[in-house]
Amino acid sequence: MKIVPNWFWLTSLLLLSRLNPVQAQKVSEPEKRYKAAVQLVKIGQYDKAKTELNALTERESNLAPYALYYSAVASFRQKKYVEARLILKQLMDRYPDWRKLDEARYLFACVTMESGQYEDALTELQRINDPELKTDIAKLEQYFLSRIADLKRLKALQKEFPEDRYLALTLIDAIQRTSSDKNDLELSDRLTNRFGVPTTAAVATPPVPATSLTNETKPPVATKPAPPVRNRNKGYFNVAVLFPFRVNDFDVDKRARANQYLFDLYEGIKLAKTQLQDEGITINLFAYDIDNSISKTTELLANPAFAQSDFIIGPLYAEPNRLVATFAAQNSIPLVNPIATSGELIANQPMAYLAQPSLTRQARTVVDFARGLTPVRRAAVYFGAARKDSLLALAYQTELKKQGIQVIDSRRMGTTADAMTTSLTLTETTKPGYILLASSDEKDGPRLLEVLSRRNVSGPLVATTTSFDLLRNSMSTFTRRELYLLAPDYIDPTRPAVSAFQENYLAKRNIIPSVFAGQGYDLMLFFGRSLAKNAFQPSGRTSLQSDSDDYVLSGFDYTQSNDNQIVPIIKYDDGRFVKANE
Repeated sequence: MKIVPNWFWLTSLLLLSRLNPVQAQKVSEPEKRYKAAVQLVKIGQYDKAKTELNALTERESNLAPYALYYSAVASFRQKKYVEARLILKQLMDRYPDWRKLDEARYLFACVTMESGQYEDALTELQRINDPELKTDIAKLEQYFLSRIADLKRLKALQKEFPEDRYLALTLIDAIQRTSSDKNDLELSDRLTNRFGVPTTAAVATPPVPATSLTNETKPPVATKPAPPVRNRNKGYFNVAVLFPFRVNDFDVDKRARANQYLFDLYEGIKLAKTQLQDEGITINLFAYDIDNSISKTTELLANPAFAQSDFIIGPLYAEPNRLVATFAAQNSIPLVNPIATSGELIANQPMAYLAQPSLTRQARTVVDFARGLTPVRRAAVYFGAARKDSLLALAYQTELKKQGIQVIDSRRMGTTADAMTTSLTLTETTKPGYILLASSDEKDGPRLLEVLSRRNVSGPLVATTTSFDLLRNSMSTFTRRELYLLAPDYIDPTRPAVSAFQENYLAKRNIIPSVFAGQGYDLMLFFGRSLAKNAFQPSGRTSLQSDSDDYVLSGFDYTQSNDNQIVPIIKYDDGRFVKANE
């Protein structure tokens, strides 16, 4: 157990003493209620205080922002950091001109520092203009930043916040204590020349602010619990599945549902549960209908039963995912997003995984593969109309530039081959070494092939599988030039494991499994086995890798980062698609 320093509570009392909205001598009923709630906060009756304060925030008045602030203080002291953050965000969004907004920003920084969300904390601290808070800000930064043991994390933070003196001093101290790398030492020298030499490595018990109250009742010193040690030998594992099932919107008259893929994923997960049971690994599944709702997510996180989860799958939306990721990190619960490709979901989250390769990972794999096809260091990038197409194209261009490869043309696909032929700047004499296509439109692949043929532009083409209709396009479409397809969801139907899965799924569900069913099956099988091996450690990322060939897709590799590093690239060969980058 680590003791939260007294200065934390006293600082919050200092701030509370400065938040006095009631100036008139005649006290109204809401004002009486407000003062009573504040007193409840001070004596530690936080739940009662929040009940009273919540009633004051429901209507617009001069008391509302103060009530929100005190509610956040109560949640903070209860160590309900997710809840406190949400309340403060509501306060700052609803009352951007509140005269005490700097106090809210300071408390927001305290909350996010406690949650390890240092970027968010430092961003808010930079917005504080109140000179009376500068000393407290310095102590806050020194206390928390000195806890960061990951040198890479400190360097990334300092790069993002280059003007922050205390962050720079913390990085200097960390380099001097832990690194002998030449580049690190040079960075330390540059920072020392600018910010000076750190006088201490950490502030373990910062002094109480000089302006702290003398007439307030000091709250009891609280203890901050360490991440719970989970019993991985209890004989079973509780797995929470957080999907937007939307069961209340289910219409039996509709043959297809927009979220059918989620039910397919879940059916695959259930089938893997049965397989794991045969292997002696007992999985208890708990499905939660979580949409893009912050309130529902917060309510779920407050449920004591949910805290007993050993593994979390989902949620799929960004804001709920961020809240759950913070909760999972605080409680040492690994979680995985089954379909996302955004690296932001796993940044600085050692317990969070992507079942899919991130867009950055896909781009790096494709560029590395294409470079091996030709020595010409020029490339062209084309993309479809969907947002995910332009995101992947941007990732391609970033990786190409990083590797020193010239991008001689980059544009969105035209609506017709004629229009594309006219606008294309490539010619036989200015042709690239290879061409990359990112599109979700199955017409774009054949259209680009036609345009390149008209312009007499040769060279390999690496395209996404979604830019072609793999079932309806003729064989000549895939054989008339050197064509490769980026296929993260590639399934080789000739493998025995695939045949066995399809037969088993068909027997149980009376329907041919979709690729999403295969993804759900693989995900649960791999991470269920990893749970049984006690492979997840709360201290940081653990290298995981599939060591068997019984997965439907291509398996998993987390030896370098927490997104899946297996990125299949396929080609058409002898009447079927086979892997080209094995």
